Order: sequence, then structure tokens, then C-alpha cells
Amino acid sequence: MKVVKPKSFAGRDPTEIADRLHSAAIHLLRRVRVRDRESGIGPAQLSALSVLVFGGPRSLGELADAEQVRPPTMSRIVAGLERAGLIRRHATEDGRRVRLEASAKGRKILEAGRQRRVESLAKALASFTDKEQRQLGELTDLLREVIRKL
Repeated sequence: MKVVKPKSFAGRDPTEIADRLHSAAIHLLRRVRVRDRESGIGPAQLSALSVLVFGGPRSLGELADAEQVRPPTMSRIVAGLERAGLIRRHATEDGRRVRLEASAKGRKILEAGRQRRVESLAKALASFTDKEQRQLGELTDLLREVIRKL
């Protein structure tokens, strides 16, 4: 596989770099997300389940906020996850609200999906030289710093 070397970004407008980064991130996510079909769960349910698995228990409203949907939409998503045995509801102390938590089955499905995506990425990275892999590792560290600043 021939790797196209990017032009130097020194002195470039940060907006141009941001635009390229945005596009690359979206394309990367779309490519690895193809492996999610193997889970048998739709994208909205997988995304909500991911919040609960990797972010911990939440109320319905907190989950809706995290997923940027309205509570009625999240109620339908949660109902499907609950029917599939992927989440559990727990009453809170005041009894008016519930906490949603991923079940062991839900965690297992999410972890298997993450493993499939990571394997796909690792397979693609295997064709790069050691130097390029180190550069990608450094880039990953920079990306985490960008995320922290958003």
C-alpha cells in the first residue's frame, strides 16, 4: 500500500487543518462502524448503550442529553434495549426517577463490538512502517489534547 505523504501544515490556517481533521474523523468513524452491524443492534441503541457501558449509569434525561435526542426518543431506544436484556432500570432513593445501567449482556456486546473495530484499525495500521505507526501514536496523543480542549 502506498502512503501519500501529507503536505506540511506549518504556517497553515487552523481552520483548514480543522476542516481536514473533521473530515478524516468522520470517514474513520464511518469505516469502522461498518463492523457494528455484526452486533445485531441498531446504531441508536448501540450509541446509547455505549454511553452506559463506558460512562456509567445515567437517568433517562442524562442519557438523552448525552445522545443529543429528546427524552421521548430516548424512551423508545431504552425500551428496546430493555426488551433485549441489554440494560436494567434501578429505582433511585426518591422513587420518582430511575437509573439506567448496562447489563452484563449489554457490556459483552459493546466490548465485542469495540474489539471488532480495534481489530479493523490494527489490520489497517499493520501496513504502515514503524515510523508511521509511531507518528500515528503521537497524533493520537495530540487528538486527545484537542478533545480535552473542546
